[in-house]
This record gives sequence, structure tokens and C-alpha cells, in this order.
Amino acid sequence: MKRVLLLMALGLSIVLTQSLTAEAGFLAERKAIREQVQYEKDCKKDIQELFANQDKYAKAYDMDKLQSLYDKNFVDNDGYNKEVYFSLVQDTWNTYPDITYTTKIKNIKLNGDYATVETEETANATSDDLDRHIIGELNSRSNCIYHLQKFANKWAITAEQVTDEISTLKYGDARYINIDLESPKMIGAGQSYTATLKVDIPKDEIVVGSINQEKIVNPAVKPEEHFMKVKEDGTLSRIFTSNTDNINEYNVASIAFTKNDDTRIYMNGIAFIMARVNVVPINNFAKVDRKTEDKK
Repeated sequence: MKRVLLLMALGLSIVLTQSLTAEAGFLAERKAIREQVQYEKDCKKDIQELFANQDKYAKAYDMDKLQSLYDKNFVDNDGYNKEVYFSLVQDTWNTYPDITYTTKIKNIKLNGDYATVETEETANATSDDLDRHIIGELNSRSNCIYHLQKFANKWAITAEQVTDEISTLKYGDARYINIDLESPKMIGAGQSYTATLKVDIPKDEIVVGSINQEKIVNPAVKPEEHFMKVKEDGTLSRIFTSNTDNINEYNVASIAFTKNDDTRIYMNGIAFIMARVNVVPINNFAKVDRKTEDKK
């Protein structure tokens, strides 16, 4: 009887030990999960604060504080390093001294000390054309992906990719007219594509326009413009071949609105619209295995 009780006690001891060990492992795992969840919450909070500061510093035109959010090795998908990138920001501030920015975070993905942040961004400003004595309005919207890295408990922006972008600058009566420019957001190098301008033509007005292709380089190189009458359906199209220089490009349309009041013909509005086309370089090292293709 004592032998049986001893065996039962031994068995109970083993069961309790295994149970406690399993429970300890379960609790440790739960603790690790809680710590990871809290870490990710803290990281996302820090990243959200970074982008809130980005808007705040940009609205205050504080270049030093704005640059402090970016890593020294920052690069964007146009190949601009930090120095060139912020020289263009300064040029924009000089040209549009009342420009304002808004950034909406759409998604944050974490991978250890790395993160990607998807944003939707807008910029708005006014512009005085002193030659024509008219006021212009700038409106820009874009979708971007930022790449961040954590250095010594501080996040910094290491890269930026603008996935799509369209900007309009309208003067005079053109401010009240719907204008759009349709272009592919991404295309392979050396491929043909069509850019189409769409305008809501006001009654009794004649609209002329020009569509050009410009590489995103600094300083910018503007091509010669050739204006044509916009069709009665409000469209004007042009076919381009994307460059093979591994450089992204813009399609830029210039539009002029003219009116005839029976005594004279005069221009009552002008507009410019720019759409980004990201060009994917040709990968000469990616080849098809013909033997594998033949088996399919």
C-alpha cells in the first residue's frame, strides 16, 4: 500500500512539475508577446510623432529641424541625395512663400529597427504672376512610401519613394475649371505610352494646350512647347517613349483659355499640370530559361 502511495505521489510530483514548467513557458511566451506588442505601439507612436513634426517644421519653414528628421545618407527614388533634395525644398519655399503641407499616414509596417510608412500628401500655395497681374493657385497631391531606420532609439527617414504625384498651377479663370492629365504611374524604360489632357471647356471659349515630357533632373531642362487646339470633347493626347537613362520623368501640360467678346480675343486663364511617370530600368541580367519555357 505504501509502495502504491509512493508511486502515486511520485507521479503527482512529475505531473505538477511538468504542468508548472508548461505554465512557466506559456507565461514567458505571453510576456514576450505583450512586450513585442508594446514595443510596436511605442515605435508607431514615435513614427507618428516624427511625421507630425515633419508637417510642423515644414509649415514653419524651419529647414534645420526638418533636415534633422532625415538620415545623412538619405536618398529618394529620383536619385537625389539629402543635399540636393533639401535644396529643392528651399527653392519651393522661395517660389511659394505661403505653401502649406498636410500628411496623412495610411499605413506603418515594422520590421525590427526598420519601418516603411505609406502616406498621402497635399500641398497648397498661391502665386503672383506680376507680368500678367493675376493670382495663381498651386495644388499638389501625392502618395509616398518612406523608409525609416532606428538609430540609438531615434527614428530617421532614410529613403523616400513617390509612387504617384500630380500638381496643378492655375491662373485667372482657369482656377475654376476642371483639368486632368492622365499618364501611367509606372512604365518600363524605352516603352511607348500616351499622355492625355482632359479639360472641361467653358462655353464660347477656345482652349489650346501643349503636352511635354521632362526628365526629373536638377537643374530642370524644359523642352520646346508646341501648342495645339484642344478638341471639342476637351481632350488632347500625345504619345511618348519613356527614356532609357534610368531617370523618372514628368508629363507637363500647359493650357491657355481664350475668349472672343466680338470686339477682341483675349486670354482669361492659363494653367499648368504635371504628372509623374516612374520609369523602371531595364534589367539586362534577367533572362528567360528557354528550356523551362518549353516544358510549360
